[in-house]
Amino acid sequence: MSRVHDALKKAEQEKALLGDPDSAVETKAPTAPGLHHLETACAVANAESGAGQDELVPETFVERCSCQDWNTDAALTQHVDARRHTLVSEEFRSLRSRLYLMRKARPVQKLLVASPLPQEGKTFVAANLARVFAKQADSRVLLIDGDLRMSALHAVLGAPSVPGLSEYLAGGFDFTSIIQRGTAENLFFIPGGATATNPTELLGNGRFELLMNRVVPVFDWIIIDSPPAIPVSDARLLAGFCDGVLMLINAGTTPLDLAQKACGEFPRNQLLGVILNRVEPQQTYGSYYYYGKGNHHKGNGKDVKV
Repeated sequence: MSRVHDALKKAEQEKALLGDPDSAVETKAPTAPGLHHLETACAVANAESGAGQDELVPETFVERCSCQDWNTDAALTQHVDARRHTLVSEEFRSLRSRLYLMRKARPVQKLLVASPLPQEGKTFVAANLARVFAKQADSRVLLIDGDLRMSALHAVLGAPSVPGLSEYLAGGFDFTSIIQRGTAENLFFIPGGATATNPTELLGNGRFELLMNRVVPVFDWIIIDSPPAIPVSDARLLAGFCDGVLMLINAGTTPLDLAQKACGEFPRNQLLGVILNRVEPQQTYGSYYYYGKGNHHKGNGKDVKV
């Protein structure tokens, strides 16, 4: 928000120099930017950057997002249903708690869920993690399908697939037009949109960075489901806009060298942890969530399947 604050300060100073009796120079940035402050700040920032008026974050941001009656997969819902306390649901709550603890030591708001290869469960984990965050009061969560090659989150949520991220990046829609919101939770969603023929170029054209700058002040958590890290470079591009990466690896099926290679695709300080998925119950009483240097937590992974 420093650029926005500087722009606001500059505007107020100019007003004061022109003799505006109602002007006052704000000397410190607001600690909790509300939507009213956000609208004014973005108006000034856009005036300096030349961005279009459709990119403003209005005071009625939530109302501008499309409200959808999602037909969410029942299997997904039961894993984070507050009335159920299965071993799998407890693991997602445990993961949520650990991420909140990390937030005390470093900025952790924008998370990329990645995996070395396709079909390892990252879409399932991203969706469940977003839902378990949204279960908390006053926690507004944005889930983004960043896989422009083979988007799948809309199918899991039972949500419309278009317009989505690919349409926004191509310049066809403003950002509030692609954000959907559910009816029961503080969960918002950007689908992948139509399959893109040039996803790497779209992610690098500057509009994704613009999108992140717009949504960061509005949401408590932003979770991005990425393409697999090894076959394509999209995950590395997306990680550059995030605070950290959660790497998902399948127990017993992901080769060790590929797991190491996937982790090596990201800077060490970006890798928040590795989630080991689909652990057989006879191996342990649960799946493993590895964090930092050697710390780990155990829980059930038998039912964590995509």
